[in-house]
Amino acid sequence: MHESVPDFEMPTEEQVHLAAETFRLLADPTRVKVLWALLQGESSVACLADLAGAAPTAVSQHLAKLRLAGLVKGRREGTFVYYSAANDHVRGLLAQALFHADHIDRDIPALHSAGKPHRPAAR
Repeated sequence: MHESVPDFEMPTEEQVHLAAETFRLLADPTRVKVLWALLQGESSVACLADLAGAAPTAVSQHLAKLRLAGLVKGRREGTFVYYSAANDHVRGLLAQALFHADHIDRDIPALHSAGKPHRPAAR
C-alpha cells in the first residue's frame, strides 16, 4: 500500500532511535515541568526544584539526563550552574506535546491556543 504513496519516506534507524530516546526522556512529569520553566528563561536548580515541586537533588539528576540528551545546556557562574533550554527545537517539541495534550478529549483545561504555548504570568 505505501508503494502507491508519492514520495513516501521512512526515517533512518538512527533517527527513529534518537527520537524514541527523546520521547522516553520527556515521559516524566518533573522533566516536562523543568523544561517548560527553562523555556521561560535561564534558571538555577533551586528555582527549578521549587517550580517543579521536587527536591533539588532529583531535579539535578533530571537535568543531567536532559543535558546528555542535548535538551538543556548549563552555564557556570562561580559555584552556581544556570540551565536553559538547548534551542528552539526543544520549545517546538514541548509546545507540540502540550498542544496535543490540550486536544485529547479528557476535559483538561487548555494551556495554549492556536498552537502557541501559554506563557505563564510573571511572579
